[in-house]
Amino acid sequence: MRLQKLLPFMKMRNFDGALISPGTNLYYLTSLHIHEAGERLTVLAVNSNGEYHLLAPNIYENVISDFPVTFWRDGENPYGKLAEILKELSILSGRILVENTMRADWLIGILKLGSFEFHPLSILMRELRMRKDAGEIRLMEKAANVVDEVFEEILGMDLIGMREKDLALKIELLIRERSDGISFEPIVASGENGANPHHAPGERKLRKGDLVTLDYGVKYKGYCSDITRTIALGKPDKKLLEIYDVVKNAQENAFQTVREGIKAKDVDKAARDYIAAVGYGKYFTHRTGHGLGLDVHEEPYIGPDGEVILKNGMTFTIEPGIYVPGLGGVRIEDDVVVHGDKGKRLTRAERELIQL
Repeated sequence: MRLQKLLPFMKMRNFDGALISPGTNLYYLTSLHIHEAGERLTVLAVNSNGEYHLLAPNIYENVISDFPVTFWRDGENPYGKLAEILKELSILSGRILVENTMRADWLIGILKLGSFEFHPLSILMRELRMRKDAGEIRLMEKAANVVDEVFEEILGMDLIGMREKDLALKIELLIRERSDGISFEPIVASGENGANPHHAPGERKLRKGDLVTLDYGVKYKGYCSDITRTIALGKPDKKLLEIYDVVKNAQENAFQTVREGIKAKDVDKAARDYIAAVGYGKYFTHRTGHGLGLDVHEEPYIGPDGEVILKNGMTFTIEPGIYVPGLGGVRIEDDVVVHGDKGKRLTRAERELIQL
């Protein structure tokens, strides 16, 4: 269990305890599968001495074993039980870390139990989670293999005339056959819809001459992948062919920049400067990438303000794009790990433009 790894960071920063609600941080630290507690109060309390105790609703009685836990039933006051746990752990006051995604109503209830100075848990968890160990990277490689396989399946489909939303559903079904599910809702953006980086797949039918952007991801044993490929249906507009080459070269420039010891913003700069130099700077409207792991978006963020120094084991996406309103767009995205003095691609689907 990784919970003990949190303690040195807590002591170094003079935190008296932590309150962790269900989510990827709880899973990372304890391996407990409590994915969604709904409105029922569920909190792991940890003190700076390494003592910990979980409060959970009784619906998890058959799920949680060999772990210090107090269960509560509907009709009981869970905050009273939590107060007893906090008293036992001597964390009814002081500097307390709180899960960033904790429900506001839970936090308001907890505020009434003591005299706390709350701080976001992420300020410590980012230090633990940014660098993946060999086991984590193996799981991410598997998640990446799945999205590559799904891409090959897509290329074999009869896409002309298919609605964006129907292709998105087919992608999701292919993912669920091979993994634990999607890491986010698939994006299918065809033709002029490609100018919207986060287009929601709709009724538009795919037709000849379209560029189609496909952005989707997998969860495998908790770990995420995230890939984007842009394909052509027939022969697209010459301007779009030019844009595709620019994005491909920018992505490669950014990838070749990756190595231990540089800042995240240096990777962003390699893509951004190239796109700007050929005249498309104003059409590159987002950061170059984001960290990847148990969450599909986490540290380190690969943007103009990315001050994180890259280290071995850090995993993130590289996904520059160009989006021209009324015309369309192109994005190419790979999952990358810092591996020695260079980057290593986890996603390996073809990056040259495929015309179907």
